[in-house]
Amino acid sequence: MGLVKGYIQIYTGNGKGKTAAALGQALRVAGRGLKTFIVQFMKNSTYGEAKITELMCNWVTLEHYGNDFFVFSNLAASEKDIC
Repeated sequence: MGLVKGYIQIYTGNGKGKTAAALGQALRVAGRGLKTFIVQFMKNSTYGEAKITELMCNWVTLEHYGNDFFVFSNLAASEKDIC
């Protein structure tokens, strides 16, 4: 019958490791024959972790939404420097 209930995990914060953590979980799920949908906000450059999802397209979908303008568009220039 397969998985009846899905799960949502959210990774946030400054620094590194969020994409790697999400892809690690996706790899584990793919190993069980299940699919994963990953959404990233404010990250639209091509990088190694994103490229590997092309090889796993039957199990992992990775979508990008927004950019830094999406979040920082209402901030004054001095406020953007603080961020």
